[in-house]
Amino acid sequence: MVLESRGPTKHNAMMGKRVPHPPSTKFHDDILPPAKRLKTFESTDGEDSRDASGDDNVPRSPKGFRDEIPDSDDGDGSGVDEPSILKRPTELESALPPVKTDKEAIDEYEAMRAAEDVPEDLKSRLTQRTWIKGKSSIYVDAFNLALETVLEDEAHLFDEKEMEVFNQWRQLDYEAQYLYVRLFLRKTSAWHRINRLGYYSDIADLPEAANILQSDRALPEFSAAVQVNPAELAPPEGTLLESQFRFADCSDGTITSLEEASSLLNLEEVKGLAKEAKVQGKNKSGILRALLNMSQRQSGLGWVGLRRSDSQGSVASETGEKEDDADDSMSDMNRDGHFLRKILATTGACIRLSLPTLKLFERVHLVFYRSTEWTDKSLTTIILARISRRNFPDYIVSRSQNIFPSRADLLEFEAALRTQFRVDNILELNGNPSKDGLNVVLAIFDEVYPRWKILLEEEQRKEDRIYESGEGAYLRRFSPAWVYTRVIHKGTYVLGRLKMHEREHAVTSELLNQHLFHAARRGAWYQRKALLEEHYMHALRPPPGVSNLEQQKKHWKRISLQTCEAGLQDKDCHTIYHYDLQKRIRKLEKGLKIPKREQHDFGHVLLAKPIEVTVEGIQVKKEYLLSRLPSAQGEEKQRSTKTIWVDEAEGGGECSVEAMCLSDYRSRGFKGYHAEGGIVRTLFAYLFYDVLFVYIPNVFQTAYQTCPLDLHTDAFFPSRASEINHRLVEIENGAAADIIRAVDAREREKRTCAIGLNWDFELHDLLEIVSCFDGQALATVCKVMAEEYRVRGGGMPDLFLWDVAKKQVVFSEVKSENDRLSDTQRLWIHVLTGAGIRVELCNALAKEVRVVSAG
Repeated sequence: MVLESRGPTKHNAMMGKRVPHPPSTKFHDDILPPAKRLKTFESTDGEDSRDASGDDNVPRSPKGFRDEIPDSDDGDGSGVDEPSILKRPTELESALPPVKTDKEAIDEYEAMRAAEDVPEDLKSRLTQRTWIKGKSSIYVDAFNLALETVLEDEAHLFDEKEMEVFNQWRQLDYEAQYLYVRLFLRKTSAWHRINRLGYYSDIADLPEAANILQSDRALPEFSAAVQVNPAELAPPEGTLLESQFRFADCSDGTITSLEEASSLLNLEEVKGLAKEAKVQGKNKSGILRALLNMSQRQSGLGWVGLRRSDSQGSVASETGEKEDDADDSMSDMNRDGHFLRKILATTGACIRLSLPTLKLFERVHLVFYRSTEWTDKSLTTIILARISRRNFPDYIVSRSQNIFPSRADLLEFEAALRTQFRVDNILELNGNPSKDGLNVVLAIFDEVYPRWKILLEEEQRKEDRIYESGEGAYLRRFSPAWVYTRVIHKGTYVLGRLKMHEREHAVTSELLNQHLFHAARRGAWYQRKALLEEHYMHALRPPPGVSNLEQQKKHWKRISLQTCEAGLQDKDCHTIYHYDLQKRIRKLEKGLKIPKREQHDFGHVLLAKPIEVTVEGIQVKKEYLLSRLPSAQGEEKQRSTKTIWVDEAEGGGECSVEAMCLSDYRSRGFKGYHAEGGIVRTLFAYLFYDVLFVYIPNVFQTAYQTCPLDLHTDAFFPSRASEINHRLVEIENGAAADIIRAVDAREREKRTCAIGLNWDFELHDLLEIVSCFDGQALATVCKVMAEEYRVRGGGMPDLFLWDVAKKQVVFSEVKSENDRLSDTQRLWIHVLTGAGIRVELCNALAKEVRVVSAG
């Protein structure tokens, strides 16, 4: 039977929701941050890969990605409305060019030659036209490419048992590998109903492929001691390989509780079971709770007249075993057994990836991607980028084998991630933390702290004696100390909440004394340390020999002033924190009554407020007919729709509010674009092209990247501090135009794929823009981009304008009725005004409103 192809609107009704597993499953959702392997609306293999429950009227999830959910929960009507967490792309995905990754692109890949530099055992599949539906898959080859790449370069990270698992994996036939990989890319720790997996056109015998994965396999004896890590006495239960293993678990004999079995049912099946058991509930979770409560209270089956023969079958009967009617006798203490058999008879055989092998393959992907985050498109994008007809920048590809020096380092890094996730789960993911939660985090902090101090010393020795060419900045992101530093940072928050300010001050000082980890947080640490010194330390640590309270306060205010000054002088303290530090300095100097001539003068960087201007235009409002839309929905539609205006300067057609305001600026002699940062990103790509692609070990791991892997991290700036600062000086001295001309002459004809570089902008316009820019102002903007490219890539004002006659650049943020500035927009306005660039808030006012029918 071939499944009907489904459109985007027929995906799972539980999109964006997370269903926790019952404790009886022993699947530890909290042992690692959930691997971010997501699916897009349209399945790239053209099949409906969900386990259809027949519920077609399901809502669309927010634009972008959705969380993968257990297939059997399609019809869940629990009504739990949890926010969907939007995951950003991995560093590797961000470095790859935008390529088509839909079904058409994958079909094209599976029909042509590709990839010359993959391991030999994959080369024949990747270089011959042997792609036949049901016989080969981009997903399996992508999975194997990751595995073979890791084993070729970093096999020392795996022990004998794990290497035997990999050998057994290679011996699996294609269909078993395909089933495993497709489940691996879904919500991997969930049970899946085999009869609802939609892979029939790829797998001829789905039950047989499942049986192969579920068979027991022997492993060699290995007596290595279990590694103990800070805040974790032993690895999570069920994640270690024993004397035997299997790639997947079978539901027969594994699902033993009613709670676990009931999670496999969809809403309609739960309603049927509830009707039979005479229980009620408002939604799926309510019905299940009522069913479980009833099961614990009642005894016997005769009171509802149920017999085993009432069910559609049973797991036992399916396997040819004799039904044991004694299980259904009136002497049963509860009814769990009956309902468990009935549920499993309804669901049929189920499959779930075995935890030890699942965690092993996740470790392989962590090593391959240098990240705990990946999606079902991460690796396929690499393969598709290889066959795209694009030109990439020239750089040296370097995949180092020393990211994780030893297996022990890798295991501790994994354990550190689990510890970090426990901390985040308490402090950030479950609302305001309770006193007990804060104490748990404090206990973790106390366990991690000694190990963090040891690793800091080790990393400092490496920085001083081993690392070269900025190599250490990126490698350190894979040190347990990187993760522990974040845990220590979170611990200072807990110390503050528990009023342990003296210890918080000491730990914050230690964080500032190291310059290796989380440089992007240094500004926040300076701010917090200065605040503690200004308000709390005089009572906790009064200066010796000073008894007067006011003198004690003045003593610590002077220290707070010194802290702020140190922050401004710290080259690793990002520019965005300077304004708040300067503001605190002015406040402290005023409180200490320092003579005016001795006070700091920040007049050259004082923030000018954005200038408010008003542009009047004709607004178009569309009226939705009540016959087409319900009243409430029509009002909501009217409120949420982007405003429409008439472009009077360009022929009177309809346009956006930004286009209307841009036309007004042009009528006043400005040139401009509605680019929202596109111009600035393009200028940055031109001016820092050579810096972006300078040789740094480990940041170029494929030949198909548009940027280094560390661009979106705070390791980018320190790794290239010398080159970046040299380029900033050149820009300040007016060399921007020459740099742009040189890059354009070399790369425009090839239209090289480089991040942020939009070849649609004309060279003439770019040269005019830099001629209007003050050199120091342009350098300041570029420095902020270099410090935090990922965060500062957005939030730019809507309009970029320049006036050649006045040699002036203007940024304009357009706001219509009820619009408000976001935090990122305010921050950019601070940066731009602080650099002396004119920023305007352009308020669009309707001088006339035209109401038209929306039809």
